Amino acid sequence: MDQLRQRMAAYPYNDLPVKLPEAAVLMPFVDQPEPELILTVRAQGLSTHAGQVAFPGGKRDPEDPDLKATALRESHEEVGLPHHLVEVVGQLSPIPSRFGIKVTPFVGLVRPGFSLVPEPGEIDTIFHVPLNFFLDQPPELSAPVEYYGRRLRMPSYQFEGKRIWGLTAFMILDLLNHVYDADVRFDLTGEE
Repeated sequence: MDQLRQRMAAYPYNDLPVKLPEAAVLMPFVDQPEPELILTVRAQGLSTHAGQVAFPGGKRDPEDPDLKATALRESHEEVGLPHHLVEVVGQLSPIPSRFGIKVTPFVGLVRPGFSLVPEPGEIDTIFHVPLNFFLDQPPELSAPVEYYGRRLRMPSYQFEGKRIWGLTAFMILDLLNHVYDADVRFDLTGEE
């Protein structure tokens, strides 16, 4: 986690060149000797991303002073994570969703020894994935696709019967490449 703190301070943030509605998610790591990433399975009845693995988060409310506040508020609403237990150590570059939302991930360290409770209307399940799983298990990468003018290979992971893919997998891979030198190339933009 020390490496995470240090490298996030030097993260090369790139904003999106398009104006889109904003949302934010929290990438919460349990700060313990064997760190774990907290993920959710979204409720089946939702209009978008139903049943998908995601980080806690959502759209920015007008009352939110900034996107970090959005990520913390949504994490409290969706999984009961109190703000005072989270140390936000940085943010990653925003990613556009296929629904036309600009999603900004915030990386947080969470003290161990707390209980999370899923909000039934939004979250079916909360689960933890050891950081070492992502460090030891390279993602599956799709054939190249065009996405917002970029040529990408979509990453996905399988963990205990759950498929981690889409924006969630992109965010994880962005963090792994920057902080832990994973060197998994998924952006083929500009290559012949």
